[in-house]
Amino acid sequence: MGRAQQQTLTQGEHHPVPRPDQLLLPPSSLSPRSHSSFPPGEDRTAEPVHHQPTATRVAMAQPGRGRDPELFAELWRACAGPLVEVPQRGERVFYFLQGHLEQLQEPTDSALLAEQIKMFQVPYKILCKVVNVELKAEAETDEVYAQITLQPESDQDNLPLICDPILPETPRPVVHTFCKILTPSDTSTHGGFSVLRRHANECLPPLDMAMPTPTQEIISKDLHGSEWRFKHIYRGQPRRHLLTTGWSTFVTSKKLMAGDAFVYLRSETGEQRVGVRRLVQKQSTMPASVISSQSMHLGVLASASHARKTNSIFVVYYRPRLSQSQYIVSVNKYLQASKTGFTVGMRFRMNFEAEDVPVKK
Repeated sequence: MGRAQQQTLTQGEHHPVPRPDQLLLPPSSLSPRSHSSFPPGEDRTAEPVHHQPTATRVAMAQPGRGRDPELFAELWRACAGPLVEVPQRGERVFYFLQGHLEQLQEPTDSALLAEQIKMFQVPYKILCKVVNVELKAEAETDEVYAQITLQPESDQDNLPLICDPILPETPRPVVHTFCKILTPSDTSTHGGFSVLRRHANECLPPLDMAMPTPTQEIISKDLHGSEWRFKHIYRGQPRRHLLTTGWSTFVTSKKLMAGDAFVYLRSETGEQRVGVRRLVQKQSTMPASVISSQSMHLGVLASASHARKTNSIFVVYYRPRLSQSQYIVSVNKYLQASKTGFTVGMRFRMNFEAEDVPVKK
């Protein structure tokens, strides 16, 4: 879509319905945040590190040659968050249109959106089969997303009442991983990254404690196959584990902010991976050069309506860090949840993410 068309969609008084191939923009064009600066902070949990001129060069990202698909999937899941679920290929799911719309920018006119949904005559949930799932990450921000291809089932009137057979799960490799929410000190370009003792003992390669100052080099790759090198040192009073040389370049390159999280993963074979988990934020105003909010909503509506009427495939982009609301739910999970009766005043448990703990209830 050319610049002139983009400006018309954003600034014009009327918003024409885009073609289905124009509807669902890849997440790289929908980035909700800007990383122009780092937040200030007085708390310093890591000791200042004075880098040599070669330190910056050591940690510069370099293109990786291929990537292990199993480790990539594990790192993707760790960066997405412990509560994120992605459907399996061949699985039957319910696609909730309104949930998808809520993950986009908030509409400027809710009454207009309701009228548009009514105009397209799309039900609130559509029974679909998962044709394909691709796990990806934005090149600029490392934000993970899933490109999911769905095909509506031909029979939308007789929805399933019993669970589908459980599909065999793909074996997953054994990995040692930790995730730490970054403090202002961690994101300072003049400091280092403080690793919790239990994380270092359980996940990092063991240090030679016979050395006066135990030190080793951590060589790892990110979601794009780029290589990063960090100096892991055990020092201080009291002693603690730090990532020093190479860390500040990683922070600057990834545009990390306090509240984001650093993800580390090591396989049984010793391969190491690093990633980032962005702080969940409400999507801000879209840049005028991309596409208007109304046009995005119209696009999603038109795509779902066309796919349902023609029984054709359509593609959606699920961005778990933008919103934890899942709008693609497996048939089995939906049926099991619908059997639970909730009454006024009933107490229940709900999972949520918390600092340094995979899942809390």
